[in-house]
Amino acid sequence: MDTALTKTYNSYHFGSSSDLTDRQLQQLVKLFNRTTSTIDSVLGGRSSVTTSQVEGIGWVVVKYYTRGGLLRHMVKRRYLKWGKTRCQIEYELLQKVRNLGVSAPEPIAYASRGSLFYKGWLVTREIKQQQTLAALSCTDEEHAQVVMKEIIDQVSILINNNIFHLDLHPGNVLVDGDGRVFLLDFDRARISQMDKNRLRDRYLSRWRRAVIKHRLPDILSKTLEAGLDKNYEV
Repeated sequence: MDTALTKTYNSYHFGSSSDLTDRQLQQLVKLFNRTTSTIDSVLGGRSSVTTSQVEGIGWVVVKYYTRGGLLRHMVKRRYLKWGKTRCQIEYELLQKVRNLGVSAPEPIAYASRGSLFYKGWLVTREIKQQQTLAALSCTDEEHAQVVMKEIIDQVSILINNNIFHLDLHPGNVLVDGDGRVFLLDFDRARISQMDKNRLRDRYLSRWRRAVIKHRLPDILSKTLEAGLDKNYEV
């Protein structure tokens, strides 16, 4: 895994694979303080994000780490620092899965502010002309079924490397204008001690639950199940 270069700028602690200039850091800090939009489409999740262009980098997506559940009403964006921050963990995991051949957003930088309690941000390169698999399946079921083959390959890589993405569903898969797929939201992913068959079952269970709950085409579940069953014992 690539070692991130670390830098402090105006009390923000940055990590990045490249040496960011002061101008780039300044632009990112402005984005961190911008009003965000909350993704809330078909199974789009609840991550607060903003998209902008950064000088010398291009178009990026900034993810703001926010709490869910009842706790969000009291402490929306602050986390207790214990070891690595959430943004650093996700940044490093994105690097790891991309090195394994998984198609995921390119991590540009992570940043945090605070000591005992902190706020965190993750910066990734924007994926152009994209929509979620969930949205695609509602408008073009045939195209959605075609891209499922690549999704099966991606999930198989994760399983073979004992990586469990706890929240992988059709809303956390982007399909770009060329039909390439990208797996999102590795914030809740981790290295698992489960055997590969059980890990496959966990992936299928989470995927099916989302398809049923949001009334997506059943072919999404059937295709993933059939593909993974070819690679692992039933």
